[in-house]
Amino acid sequence: MNRFWDKTWPALALLAAVLVLWEAGARMLASPNVPPFSVVMQALATNSGVIAPQILQTLRRALIALALAIITMVPLGILIGRIRWLGDLLEPIIDLLRPLPPPAIAPLVMLFAGTGDVAKITVIFYTASFPILINAIDGIRGTHPLLHTVSRSLRLNRAEALWNIDLPATLPVIMTGIRLAVAAALLVSVTAEMLLSTDGIGVYLLRSQETFRIADGLAGICVIAVVGWMVNAAFLEIDRHLLHWHHATTSE
Repeated sequence: MNRFWDKTWPALALLAAVLVLWEAGARMLASPNVPPFSVVMQALATNSGVIAPQILQTLRRALIALALAIITMVPLGILIGRIRWLGDLLEPIIDLLRPLPPPAIAPLVMLFAGTGDVAKITVIFYTASFPILINAIDGIRGTHPLLHTVSRSLRLNRAEALWNIDLPATLPVIMTGIRLAVAAALLVSVTAEMLLSTDGIGVYLLRSQETFRIADGLAGICVIAVVGWMVNAAFLEIDRHLLHWHHATTSE
């Protein structure tokens, strides 16, 4: 507990200072377009019954898309990294699709999937897939050559070598890709909801903007920030438990 406090108190102090400056600066400006932090918190309390189910919808879609991306892209990345002809076939397509921004594919997705959950999850899945896939490819190709010698000396077939040697060696890099994908999934969830508007926190923010309810919109943004921090903290905890052997060798 003391170690946690020692690591987090500087960030908490900085955050508190920023909030105090926000409150003081907004009251000095006295502009309806810049509500004080206290007013935003009042709006959050007033709209909590609306915001809570919307953020849960957003989280549900993001987690479904992220799970699908992990299940499909980790094995695909390992296969592309290990099988040369498969990499030669698929990597040009990956490089072609990867730069496309999610808003660019949203209209195409809407043509085939409408504006419901399937469309939003598809856009989120598209965005979250590439960090996982690229890290899996690079990780498997970056494994130490000595590990291949070990697999041959143990007379492991390709599948056994992938599961028992390549995957554990690549897992730290893959987990980094998943962490990037978590942030991307949350970000694009909100964007997809704004573009394919039916429900979710993105629609809440859009409606607040359209009706000039700035404090309500800022309350929604604060909720997204806190939820994003909580999801990232949960993922880091999973990472520490899953890769405890890796952190034990790399920590000071």
